[in-house]
Amino acid sequence: MEHKTQTLLSKIATNDGHGENSPYFDGWKAYDANPFDLQHNPSGVIQMGLAENALCFDLIQEWIEANPSASICTRDGAVDFKSTAIFQDYHGLREFRAGVANFMSRVRGNRVKFDPDRVVMSGGATGAHETVVFCLANPGEAFLVPTPYYPGFDRDLRWRTGAELLPVICESSNNFKITEEALETAYENAKVANIKVKGLLITNPSNPLGTFLDKETLKSLVNFVNEKNIHLVCDEIYAGTVTNGDRFVSIAEVLEESPNCNRDLVHIVYSLSKDMGFPGFRVGIVYSYNDKVVNIARKMSSFGLVSTQTQYMLGSMLSDDEFVDRFVSESRTRLAHRHDMFTRGLAQVGIGSLESNAGLFFWMDLRRFLQEPTFESEMTFWRTIIDEIKLNVSPGSSFHCSEPGWFRVCFANMDDETTVIALRRIKTFVLKNKKLEIKTKRQCWENNLHLRLSSRRIDEIFSPHRMSPHHSPLASPLVRAQN
Repeated sequence: MEHKTQTLLSKIATNDGHGENSPYFDGWKAYDANPFDLQHNPSGVIQMGLAENALCFDLIQEWIEANPSASICTRDGAVDFKSTAIFQDYHGLREFRAGVANFMSRVRGNRVKFDPDRVVMSGGATGAHETVVFCLANPGEAFLVPTPYYPGFDRDLRWRTGAELLPVICESSNNFKITEEALETAYENAKVANIKVKGLLITNPSNPLGTFLDKETLKSLVNFVNEKNIHLVCDEIYAGTVTNGDRFVSIAEVLEESPNCNRDLVHIVYSLSKDMGFPGFRVGIVYSYNDKVVNIARKMSSFGLVSTQTQYMLGSMLSDDEFVDRFVSESRTRLAHRHDMFTRGLAQVGIGSLESNAGLFFWMDLRRFLQEPTFESEMTFWRTIIDEIKLNVSPGSSFHCSEPGWFRVCFANMDDETTVIALRRIKTFVLKNKKLEIKTKRQCWENNLHLRLSSRRIDEIFSPHRMSPHHSPLASPLVRAQN
């Protein structure tokens, strides 16, 4: 009966392109089944797999209270209820597009300006990415994507479009940086497999690494896509989370300094989900330098418009320069404090992570906790993290990482008290296992048995030269994996 029912449905409805069979989503299911609550379920699973920025809602609340006319749901704003509630075309409110363009500029230090007429709205970054792929590629054509990359891309870019993603393998030996050699290898492999490459997709800052690309690397990517005559899609949804001042470089800045590049090949995806912490508002943005893409993407946006009520309020909020500058500055300060709180706490028990200064997460290195250097061993240890430590962190394999033992840890979606509890759980687990390993080592020595590598790992972790979170290959994987 089930098989007959399946045949009545479409291929999209019956395939697994939704990607929810990934460990990334399994961790969420474990959290949903037993969620941590300080009062009602203090032994539950703490959600550290959600890249959400919840550190500055007090600033948002202050602005809303000080600007009641910005909402049609207040006494002061109700006069505009009718004009907002009736039909609006898919171009979006001009005030909204102007506010978004202003916010994008100010987040990038006003070093580049954005044109409101190139701002195309969509239902979150998910809808924006899919819209871009629909505009650029046919089913079966592909985009190169440096690894590790966000698991949701397998759904957002592939499921309904029929496009393919081809990994550009990046490795820990150079801190997962994108190299020209890796790009060329991925491109040539596609040619051998008779797959047409239509573009290169990058996330800058990176999810899950928490790093961002320097200007020279960005220039090399622009040169690469121009040479191959393929598109460059830049996901910059974490642009406002960079914690060390104005060092972040947008692809928009590189274009300003590259007069000979073909701008028609470059497209930016943005949203307010991460920088502002508004994932529930479903504000995604396509910003393309290609007039035809802007035109068709705007028509496609009718499938996932942002509500006019949301546009109305955000248009006012994002045009308030004093508020925007204060928010961006304070958000960076609070993110840096929370990042340091986690990484320093993990360093105390010898756990390190990839050095990072962007995003809502870090890339934690737990390779030395694995029984074997395999993805099977990674999954076994990940189950321990979920079931025993009761933390939902995301395993590197779900991000298509080429090396087992890395985990993404999100740190900005919880309050300080939950943060302290999460750190305490990790420290307790590591110290408990250190004692077990020492006991095992003594027993083996007394029996004149050969020690297994796994029984030495904790001792190695706690040796003096392993204690730095930036040099230890075990740099707080359980903390840096938060995203």
